Amino acid sequence: MKSVLAQRAAVLFGGLGLVWAVSLYAFADPSAFYFLALTPRRVDGLPGVIGMPFVHGSLWHLVANTLSLIPLAAIVLVRGARYYLVTVAWIIVVGGLSVWLLGREAVHVGASGLVFGLVGFLVVRGLYERALTSLFASLVVLLLYGGTIWGIVPQGGGISWEAHLFGLIAGGATARLFVGQSTRTRTTGSDT
Repeated sequence: MKSVLAQRAAVLFGGLGLVWAVSLYAFADPSAFYFLALTPRRVDGLPGVIGMPFVHGSLWHLVANTLSLIPLAAIVLVRGARYYLVTVAWIIVVGGLSVWLLGREAVHVGASGLVFGLVGFLVVRGLYERALTSLFASLVVLLLYGGTIWGIVPQGGGISWEAHLFGLIAGGATARLFVGQSTRTRTTGSDT
């Protein structure tokens, strides 16, 4: 049990450490910042589909996203490191591609799309699974993060509401996909 917790903690804090390392490097090197930023519908903006959560506009932006990511990631990590990593990958890719295809002409950076994606994932997973633990996690997430829903409304100040919106949608779609797969796996007896 201790090694499982250590593995999950290593995944959580290793991932956050990577976000911090890349963000701090990008603060010092504007070329790295712009390379990893997402710029919609531009070929040179495609690395941002994956890179956007790793670069931030300011130290405060990085701290705020970190404080939101820790509890959300910990809840998803309860089901295992692989489950968490696959969930995060789906949210980042689907949300990032959506921003790249449909976002406004701007430079989009930050892990808030992933934050919204994890919120969407946990809420939708609880609604589809209807297991007591999943419903409880959904309720906790709604109580803690329900007010953030206003982040999907267009606003000024350089906030990427598109990353919030498409992250939320990507998280919900990922939960629906995972619940469907886990139901089929239980029905067929497959362990894939």
